[in-house]
Amino acid sequence: MPRIHFHQQLAELKDKLLAMAALAQQSVESALDAYLRRDKGLCKFVKQNERAVDTAQRELDEMAYELLAKEQPMAIDLRFILAVIKINGDLERIGDQAMSIVRRTKEILGEPAVELPVDFAAIGEYASHMIRTAIQALLDGDAQLADSVRDMDDEIDRMNRRASADLLKLIQEQPKISQQAMNGILVAKNLERIADHASNIATDVIFWIRGADVRHQLSMAMD
Repeated sequence: MPRIHFHQQLAELKDKLLAMAALAQQSVESALDAYLRRDKGLCKFVKQNERAVDTAQRELDEMAYELLAKEQPMAIDLRFILAVIKINGDLERIGDQAMSIVRRTKEILGEPAVELPVDFAAIGEYASHMIRTAIQALLDGDAQLADSVRDMDDEIDRMNRRASADLLKLIQEQPKISQQAMNGILVAKNLERIADHASNIATDVIFWIRGADVRHQLSMAMD
């Protein structure tokens, strides 16, 4: 009977993590929409959502640490709780990156709109797709799907490099819009960092399922 209760608590922990992921995903999409539309109201919404993300993170961490302390789980259950704690941190940092996009947006609200040579919507959709896929891998317990998220990272790195190069060129050609172009560079970087956190989530899913610390293996391979 105690074991049944423990697994019910694990299921509740997973549900809370999925709810946290939904909040983080909403923050990213709303922040990018605020930037593209120069929408002050959406900026305010993201800020309010960020408070919900922070609250959810604290509650989830408390529950996870309490399970570790009281239940002393072994093997795959232990790895799951440890993965939840790390994923929770990455989701909170995704929310932080969304807030950074909002700050960039507020800086240009009073400026006349200019067309920048970057498809921010495409970069944002790619980053959001990585988050959704990583969370689906968690939901399904699918390490192979998690592998696919990590494989996507190179593409968004390429998109970010291209955006930075194009915007730096624009600054040289049109210094008068340098502030907006610089903000664009920072927004593209925020989206790339969001994708990095999605890749981290996928790595933690792999750790939970396979018991393999992929990050450590990568660092060893680079030495």
